Amino acid sequence: MTATEPKTIHNTFVIERNFPWRPGRVFSGFAQPALKRRWYAEGDQHDLQEFHMDFRVGGIERFRYRFREGHPIAGSEIANESAYQDIESEKRIVMTSRMSLNGKPIVVMLTTFEFLPAEEGTDLILTHQGTYIDWPDGVKMIELGWNGLIDRLRKDLAQ
Repeated sequence: MTATEPKTIHNTFVIERNFPWRPGRVFSGFAQPALKRRWYAEGDQHDLQEFHMDFRVGGIERFRYRFREGHPIAGSEIANESAYQDIESEKRIVMTSRMSLNGKPIVVMLTTFEFLPAEEGTDLILTHQGTYIDWPDGVKMIELGWNGLIDRLRKDLAQ
C-alpha cells in the first residue's frame, strides 16, 4: 500500500432530529411521491430532469438533475437510483442507493430512517453508511446535504 490518498472511503454518520408531529405525518414526507419530490429532489441550484418513486419494498426511486450556472460544477449531472429494502409504515425505511456524477459512480449508500414516537412528536434517526469512490470530499458533502434536506422536510411539513 502506498502513502497516496485512498480511492475508497468508508463512513457512517447519524443525524437525529425531533419533529413536532406524530410519526405518521413525518413518515408521509418519505412515502408520498409529490411531497418527497418537493423537499428531496427539487432545488434552486439545479434543474430536475427526472424523478420517479415506487414506494414499496423492492420499489425503485430515481432522480436526475443538472446544476445551473453559478454552481461550482455547473452543467454537471447528478443521478441517484435507490431500492427500498425494508419499509415498516410509520416506523422504518431502509434503502440502498448509488449516486453518480456525469455517469461515474461516486458513492454507494445504505440509509436507514427510524421514526420514533417522542413526548413532543417524533424523533427521526437517519443512519447513513457510505462507500465513497474517488470522492474525498463526499463524506462532508453528503452529511451536509442530508442536514439541509431534513431542514427542508421540516419546512415542507409545516406548511
